[in-house]
Amino acid sequence: MNEAGMVEIVLASTSRYRRELLARLLPSFRVQAPNVDEAALPGESPFELARRLALAKARAVAVEFGAALVIGSDQVAELDGRALGKPGSIDAAHAQLASCSGREVDFHTALCVIDTRAGDDAVHSAVDRTRVVFRTLDAATIKRYVEREQPLDCAGSFKCEGLGIALFERIETLDPTALVGLPLIALARLLRECGMAIP
Repeated sequence: MNEAGMVEIVLASTSRYRRELLARLLPSFRVQAPNVDEAALPGESPFELARRLALAKARAVAVEFGAALVIGSDQVAELDGRALGKPGSIDAAHAQLASCSGREVDFHTALCVIDTRAGDDAVHSAVDRTRVVFRTLDAATIKRYVEREQPLDCAGSFKCEGLGIALFERIETLDPTALVGLPLIALARLLRECGMAIP
C-alpha cells in the first residue's frame, strides 16, 4: 500500500518518458524493470506485438507484488506493415527518418493494467493508434534534427514532445500523450475500472 493507504501502483517500465507521463496522473508510484524479450514473433503484426509486450511486461512484474496495480505499456511504430524499432545509432535514425519522409506512420501504443489483488485474470487493456503524417524531409533537415535531439531511444527516431514536432504535417490521434509512450486517457479509464478515483 502507498502512503495514502491506497493500492500500490507499479510501472513496469524503465522508460523515463512513461515515468514522466504517469507522474501527471499519480503523485507516487514504484518503477520496476520488466525482464521481457521484445523480439517480434514470426508473422506478428505491429499491433499484435505492442499488445503482447504490454501484457508480458505487466505480468513479468505483477508476480512480485501481492496487492498492486501493475502498468505495462509498449509502443510499436508501423510503416508499410512492418515495425520500426528504436534506431540505436545515428545512421539508423537517418535511415528511419528518410523512409518516413512524406509518409504516414502508425504508432500502436498498448497498455495493460493487472490488478494483483484479484489474480491474473484481472487484466485491463487498451491499444491506442496514432497516425503521424511526416512532411517531406531532405537530408540536411534530417541531419540537423538528429544532431540536435539524438532520438536514438525513440521508436520512429523522433521526440514529439521536443523538436520532433517540427517534422510533421499533422498528427491524427484521440490521445496526444499516446505518441510519447503512455496513453493517459486510456490509463485513467483503466485505473478507474480498478477502483481508483482519477482524478
